[in-house]
Amino acid sequence: MIILRAEDHRRMPWKNGKGVTIAIAIHPADASVENFDWRLSTATVDSDGPFSVFEGIERSLSVLTGDGLVLSVEGREDAALTIDSAPLTFPADSPTHARLTGSAITDLNAMTRRARATHRLSHHAVSGSAELVLNGDDCLVFCGEGTVRVGNVTLSPLDCLRLSGCRDQTLLAEGSGRLYLAEFSSI
Repeated sequence: MIILRAEDHRRMPWKNGKGVTIAIAIHPADASVENFDWRLSTATVDSDGPFSVFEGIERSLSVLTGDGLVLSVEGREDAALTIDSAPLTFPADSPTHARLTGSAITDLNAMTRRARATHRLSHHAVSGSAELVLNGDDCLVFCGEGTVRVGNVTLSPLDCLRLSGCRDQTLLAEGSGRLYLAEFSSI
């Protein structure tokens, strides 16, 4: 179990140079944006525009803060996302355009290289207690808002708990907030 505190996350420019990504976790640990197997990151979208294209990558996106956005992914119907929406999974190598529905948003991104890994991203509202069922080679529990105790670790906004070899495990989450569970598995 590794605790990834918000203040330790790495800031890096977007691939298209139009913003900043906050890298939470990447695998392998020394990977770059060009050769990762999987990664979890956040970003702020403050204007309409195209998303960076990542060849061979599957991507899931969830809105953490703000009014929401509409994603236009080539070959698909437009998808409206808000903080209450389920995460949207789409091919990151398809041209994608974002249109804000109001204020700027912050999003959470899970990405996997299709030839090497798969992922699942889900969100969980916690009010009192909730059980999180884990099923992956690597599982990351990310706190989007509030303060939530997961196992023996208290997570504040933007903190993350990383667990390895977490297939068929259950964690108890207690407190009040919104958690996101990113489960990554090697192919």
